[in-house]
Amino acid sequence: MNAPFYKFGLFNFDVSLIIAFIIGIGFGFALERGGFGSARILAAQFYFSNMRVLKVMFTAIVTAMLGVYYLSVIGFVDLSLIYISETYILPQVLGGLILGIGFVIGGYCPGTSVVSFATGKLDGLVYILGVMFGIFVFGEIFPFITDFYNSTNMGSVTLPQFFHLSYGMVVFLVVIMAIGAFALAEWSERKFAHRNPEKQL
Repeated sequence: MNAPFYKFGLFNFDVSLIIAFIIGIGFGFALERGGFGSARILAAQFYFSNMRVLKVMFTAIVTAMLGVYYLSVIGFVDLSLIYISETYILPQVLGGLILGIGFVIGGYCPGTSVVSFATGKLDGLVYILGVMFGIFVFGEIFPFITDFYNSTNMGSVTLPQFFHLSYGMVVFLVVIMAIGAFALAEWSERKFAHRNPEKQL
């Protein structure tokens, strides 16, 4: 039996939605246990005083990347069947900037705002309402920005393809980058501990 299971017909679309729901609940629980339901913890990232977000997310990325890569090496996962969204450079860069500004101002990203609200925090609800309003505005102006939205399409490109490197080399480089990021995060937490908004109550 090989993965991805859905592509090989192990289960149908309806079952895939149930599995996705269960995974989503598990992901939300992990975020909450990691402290990501607190805007103070998330905002501390931008003060360089608590780098928990970088550490947790980089750990998740590296763990998933290593798992998928080595499962592909042993023939359990067919990487060519894993869905990859198309890359639109300029629209996605702009979207990332807008998301980042919202993250800095509100202290949440869309996912963590749901986690926050699920644990009873009203600021999470306010952020969710803001996200919904943003979706509504985007839908209303979409006819006027369609050309830009579909511009600079690079197709479904991966880092190994873009840099003309092997998957193994990219995995190695990302792991080295993660180790460097963790070391830098530890240094910044010691350097800027006095800026931590969690302690400014």
